[in-house]
Amino acid sequence: MQRLFVKKDHYRDSVYLMQLSLELKEGAGLQEAFVAMGTPANREILGEMGISKDDLERVGPNDLLIAMEAEDEAVIEKALLFLPDLLEGTRGEPEGGEAYQPRTLEQALRQLPHANLVLISNPGPYASGEARRALEKGLHVMIFSDNVPLEEEIALKKLAQQRGLLLMGPDCGTALLNGKPLCFANVVPSGAIGIVGASGTGIQEVSCAIACKREGVSQAIGTGGRDLSREVGGLMMTEGIKALAGDSKTRVIVVISKPPAPEVAKGVTAQLASCGKPSVVCFIGSQQQLSEGTLWFADSLAMAASVAVSLLRGETPGQLFQDDELLDRITVEETSGMNEEQRFLRGLYTGGTLADEAICLLEKGVGPVYSNIHTEKELRLSDPTHSRQNSIIDLGDDYFTRGKPHPMIDPSGRAARIIQEADDPEVAVLLLDLVLGYGSHHDPAGAIYSAVAGAKEAARARGGHLAVIASITGTAGDPQGLERQRETLERAGCRVMASNWQAAALVERIISVRAVRR
Repeated sequence: MQRLFVKKDHYRDSVYLMQLSLELKEGAGLQEAFVAMGTPANREILGEMGISKDDLERVGPNDLLIAMEAEDEAVIEKALLFLPDLLEGTRGEPEGGEAYQPRTLEQALRQLPHANLVLISNPGPYASGEARRALEKGLHVMIFSDNVPLEEEIALKKLAQQRGLLLMGPDCGTALLNGKPLCFANVVPSGAIGIVGASGTGIQEVSCAIACKREGVSQAIGTGGRDLSREVGGLMMTEGIKALAGDSKTRVIVVISKPPAPEVAKGVTAQLASCGKPSVVCFIGSQQQLSEGTLWFADSLAMAASVAVSLLRGETPGQLFQDDELLDRITVEETSGMNEEQRFLRGLYTGGTLADEAICLLEKGVGPVYSNIHTEKELRLSDPTHSRQNSIIDLGDDYFTRGKPHPMIDPSGRAARIIQEADDPEVAVLLLDLVLGYGSHHDPAGAIYSAVAGAKEAARARGGHLAVIASITGTAGDPQGLERQRETLERAGCRVMASNWQAAALVERIISVRAVRR
């Protein structure tokens, strides 16, 4: 049973609405909840869900849509009682309980006249205009929104560059500026390592690894995933490096990205080499280059953090320590109970860069890995909802998040996929990431606990053993509690490794052993 409700002229930003969808679904016991603005794209999604065309024709882009799906009318009626408190609650109100909320940039600046950054999270088609207005007022901009046309991104970044401002994004999910976390970010100490990244979860993984080594982050600047493409030309990467080079708090610079266009990579490395500060480059999936002078190259996110900390401490960076004895012991323990059929891995990721890193590492040891985000066309899954052989899925890709909250916010989709993958008798290993911090689900480990435990039990019932290997991107200060999340995963039967790199290295050994035994 489905019902659609419309609140006319009731605008809310997309970050708020993603959280609201999850709270409504969980709080009211709905099968599905979709809360979004009435943009053409969102109306199309609702049409695909079965909402009638007549109901959608009366909806405008500034109207709030609330679609609910439940087993019966009673559940929807319960949700209707739950809904007003969510929509009209005190979330997001100014301190002091005042109800006034500015509806325009001008009103916001009158309320906060000293603000110098605008965070934009409205629908992509409307983000560019807001960003341009902010830049013209001399404000830095972070665009969380996606679906901003490439030509508009280029124009906005050129305008920002002309005015000496940062234009982070579009689709920029993480930043840490002067100790203030924005969007998806972790609680890390302030320090002297600055990060510029075209990857949100990449920034999170590196910043958390730095915190684990008892050092801190001065600034973390997100650029948006397309910044280092040939078309954009690294416009904000250039500005980010320039900002960190001139920042008195920053003594070491780390750059993170998927492999850029060759000419862009050349420009980035040249700028770093001449910036006057020790620097680390981590281009996920590229061939590691030889370090020279003050410029160092890292082939993993964990290595980037390790090298940055060594440089900060005046030490000569070495190879990242890998406890071969530990990995060998775990490999023996995890493979000993597997049956003859089990030979493949399935990775289910919420972080796109973490998925990329795992793919690159595993392909060196186990051969081709299929994925919905693979750069090689022949290895890209035609149907991301079904894996084949060795596969790694980025569940945060647009295919899965269209009309739904990101899996870092709502882990229920991954829980269902864990059960689906475990039903395949040829699966030997599940590889998972868990990303903590602001914006993420309040208990991501708890949300997948039953699925993991059930998957392992299903394998035992078939006379086998399912290895579940996980890593956690987070710190002790994160609201979810790093140790609490680790303990929950371990109770479910997961092996929790120190980094995504180490988790992938362990899985590579397990799959290699299974291949030999066959």
